[in-house]
Amino acid sequence: MTGNPDPTQSITDSLDPARARALQATLGDTPGIESGDALPPFAQHIYFWDPQLPEALGLDGHPATGTFIPDMGASRRMWAAGKVIQHQPLKAGIKAEKISKVEALTRKQGKTGALAFVRIRHDIMQRHTLAITEYQELVYRPADAKPADPQPAPTVASHTQALSFTPTQLFRYSALTFNGHRIHYDADYARDVEGYGGLVVHGPLLAHFMMAFATKLYGAFTTFSYRGASPLLVHEDATLCAQDGHFWVKAADGRLCTSGHIETA
Repeated sequence: MTGNPDPTQSITDSLDPARARALQATLGDTPGIESGDALPPFAQHIYFWDPQLPEALGLDGHPATGTFIPDMGASRRMWAAGKVIQHQPLKAGIKAEKISKVEALTRKQGKTGALAFVRIRHDIMQRHTLAITEYQELVYRPADAKPADPQPAPTVASHTQALSFTPTQLFRYSALTFNGHRIHYDADYARDVEGYGGLVVHGPLLAHFMMAFATKLYGAFTTFSYRGASPLLVHEDATLCAQDGHFWVKAADGRLCTSGHIETA
C-alpha cells in the first residue's frame, strides 16, 4: 500500500427528494417521492457525493487511490459484492450522515491473476438513529488481467422480468450516483483501455433492479446481499429472475451476471 489513507470518512446530505424522483424516472418508474416519504431500498447510492477536483481523479474517472481507499497496486476497479441491512427507511428531505470506514484489505491470486480486495462499511444515520448499514466490496485487478470464465445462470425461476438498457440510462445513472467510471459512458475507453465489448451496465444498477423486484414480490426485507459474476453490456438483453428469495440477472446467452438474496423482516 502507498499513501496515507484516512480510515474513516463522514459525509452529510439533505437527501433532496428531487434527486429521488430523478432516480425513479431513470429506473422507469413514475416520479412521485416527496419530502418526508420513505426512500426505496438502495436509494442511498444517489446521495452522499464526494466530489473531487479533476487532478484527483485516475484515468478511469474514479477518485485516485491512496487517499480514502489505499493504493493496492492494481488499476482496474470493479464492484465485486455488497450487503445492505435496513434498520429503518431513510426519509427524503431530511438530513442524514454517512460514516464510512475501510474494514479490510486482502490480496488473492485468482484464476485471472493477482486481485486486491477492499471491504468498506457504511453506516447511515438519520435523526441520530442508525438507518442503514452497508458493506461494499471492491476488487482491483492488474491492467493485463484476463476476464474470468462466465458461469451459467440458474435455469428455474418462479418470477422473471425482462431487462434492457440504453447508453442514456447508463449516463443518467452515472450522473445520479456521481460515478465517473468511464466504462459506463465512454465506449472507446471501455473497449480500447479496459477490454470490454461495449459500455458496461453498473453493478449497483442491477442491484437496484433486484432490490426493487424483491420489494415487489416480498414487501419489506431487512437484508439484501449481492455479488457480481460477469459484466453485462449495454447492447445485451437480460432477464431478472427470482426463486425462493434468491435473485439473479442472466444475459441472453445464459451466463450469470449478478446474483443476490434477501432476508425478510
